[in-house]
Amino acid sequence: MADVEFIDNTMKVNRAIEDAVGAFLLESSGEIASEAARNTPVGTGQLANSWKANVDESKGEATIGSGLENAIWNELGTGEWAANKDGRKNPWYIPVDGYNGKKKPTFNGKVVIVYGKDGKAFYKTNGKRPQHTLQKAFNDSKSAIIRRAEEIFKAKLGE
Repeated sequence: MADVEFIDNTMKVNRAIEDAVGAFLLESSGEIASEAARNTPVGTGQLANSWKANVDESKGEATIGSGLENAIWNELGTGEWAANKDGRKNPWYIPVDGYNGKKKPTFNGKVVIVYGKDGKAFYKTNGKRPQHTLQKAFNDSKSAIIRRAEEIFKAKLGE
């Protein structure tokens, strides 16, 4: 009868899986953030330059987004255009003096200036249409990311 020797490679395999997950998350989240930046409508460039990916390898997760409030408006829209239909139903006014954006707010697609009782000028707006920039970036990258995941895991696990 031959002797049988059992070799436990559990730790080695687990380490390879962790390495593959870390490499995959880093690469794929970076690609989605870059795609979002490329697809962002550019006014000042501030939003396009704000997309970031953050990987927490210990949790096996990646977070992709922007710290700018405008990112939420860009993704989900505002006012009557809000994606969840939970925006304002009536137009609102933005002081012309305090507005520093490049693209002026519109009302029904037109730039409208309204003058208040005190003679101050206001832009009238009914919201911003959603762009779904981050969702589109994910959708556009999904097939390539899946293929790349297969390559990374095969390379790390030695298929």
